[in-house]
Amino acid sequence: MEVMGDEDMYTKDGTLDFRNNPANKNKTGAWKASPFILGNQCCERLGYYGMSSNLLFYYTTQLNQHNATASKNLSNWLGTCYVLPLVGAFLADAYLGRYRTIATFSVIYLLGMALLTLSASVPGLRPTCYKKDECYATNSQTAVFFLALYLVALGSGGMRPCVSSYGADQFDDTDEVEKGHKSSFFNWLYFSLNIGVLIGCSIPVLIQENIGWGWGFGVSTVATGIALAFFFSGRRVYRFQKPGGNPLTRLCQVLVASLRKYRVEVPDDKSTLYEAADAEAAIVGRRKLDHTNEFRFLDKAAVEKESDHCRGSVNPWRLCTVTQVEELKWIIRLLPVLATGIIFYSVFGQMSNLFLLQAEYMDAQLGRSNFKIPVASLAIFNPISVIFWVPVYDRFIIPMTRKFTGHKNGLTQLQRMGTGLFISVFGMISAGILEMFRVGIVRRQNSYKVMEAPISVFWQVPQHFIVGCAEVFTNIGQLEFFYEQAPDSMRSLCAALSLTTTALGNYLSSLLVAIVMAISTRNGRPGWIPDNLNYGHLHYFFLLLAVLSALNLGVFIVVAKRYSYNKQ
Repeated sequence: MEVMGDEDMYTKDGTLDFRNNPANKNKTGAWKASPFILGNQCCERLGYYGMSSNLLFYYTTQLNQHNATASKNLSNWLGTCYVLPLVGAFLADAYLGRYRTIATFSVIYLLGMALLTLSASVPGLRPTCYKKDECYATNSQTAVFFLALYLVALGSGGMRPCVSSYGADQFDDTDEVEKGHKSSFFNWLYFSLNIGVLIGCSIPVLIQENIGWGWGFGVSTVATGIALAFFFSGRRVYRFQKPGGNPLTRLCQVLVASLRKYRVEVPDDKSTLYEAADAEAAIVGRRKLDHTNEFRFLDKAAVEKESDHCRGSVNPWRLCTVTQVEELKWIIRLLPVLATGIIFYSVFGQMSNLFLLQAEYMDAQLGRSNFKIPVASLAIFNPISVIFWVPVYDRFIIPMTRKFTGHKNGLTQLQRMGTGLFISVFGMISAGILEMFRVGIVRRQNSYKVMEAPISVFWQVPQHFIVGCAEVFTNIGQLEFFYEQAPDSMRSLCAALSLTTTALGNYLSSLLVAIVMAISTRNGRPGWIPDNLNYGHLHYFFLLLAVLSALNLGVFIVVAKRYSYNKQ
């Protein structure tokens, strides 16, 4: 009994402590390690949104870019921020492990933020301004700015897919109590993120507008430094997973082996397929995967033949384990779900993009005072919405829906994501209706050349609040889904794949703007998104996204009905 008690003190999922010993449950991980990760993410998001939420206006006022050009450049940069996670995830899963990957890319992130601050502060590097918001930047100044910006993209992108997975690694999947807390961790991770977003969309933006861009970017740089300090402070209580080797090589080996054996018949008795002899998978610390009947062609890679062995060892390009084959199957099953997130992130991206352009043509004065709210600060209503909805979801919606569904988390991960996709349609409809109403007032008063219409910018609150509600359902559901449905050895990679939907959503938004402007500006017309929105039809673009979102929801429902949850 005493020996059994000693065994129960340690995790059984292969995690180690900072001395490379088996992780002690009483001294490491779970909620002991979580505050450092939650604090890191709160400060990191503060820095990121403090820099990026007003970036569109830096393009237009400091770099002197047109609205459509600025919108496309912002979408392209945001897209890059969410493509680069694939690099960080690959390094984490294959070679460095999640801790070292987060540490390395966080340093790059901090360097990028520091250079960005210098590019907006140092004479010769910053644009020349003739008066407020009328500036000119040379090619070299623009180049330095974009170099800094894409260093930030590399740093933030490289560490981002690893943080949520690293936080979830602190909870032992083999311990039912800790496993039950993991879903709550994802909720509170998102809560912490949005506390940072809330502060980032307000204080740094106010400083940028009223004191200077250099000071505003400086606040974001300091916040990024504090985030790095938070992360390193928890090293002694973290649990560490060893990297499992190159996951892309393993997937390619399955494809090559199955193609080489395309004439081989798969036996009816699947227990005869090749698998590692030990209790664990061939990758140390990783669990085996049960055989599934989908994509049966790939099973050929696990059919054992004499020619697969050479001098007493197995040729991995000719024979793969069942677990290795199932890894590829799991990834293939995730791809349709992944694709249905692209439209949602086109909608989500408008909060820091076209919502801001719309707000520029509305009354941003606070009551009867002379204080004018920076329109970029309106993005705070999204994190306020998230901060409101996360506790409501965790404390009320889960217990309520559990009574009807019988599921321990109330809704399954796919049901949660689908609910968010449904809600997001109304976010775009709300934005479109508001723009129709605003343009209607402009046309009735014949005030096309006036930047501000007699309608309060606070009428944008509903669309921010609706998109924020959709975010709580879809984003958190997606975070949990891609962690739980990923093979042990590919969790960072699958988290990165989920982030690529954000990248593709931003690239799609950029492409839609380019197509819409190319078509709508024919014959000398101003187009849907001209430099003066009073002459445009921005509401058409919002309603286009609403229609695409509704069609995407229909596709998601079909995909979700056909999906079967993976089990390790």
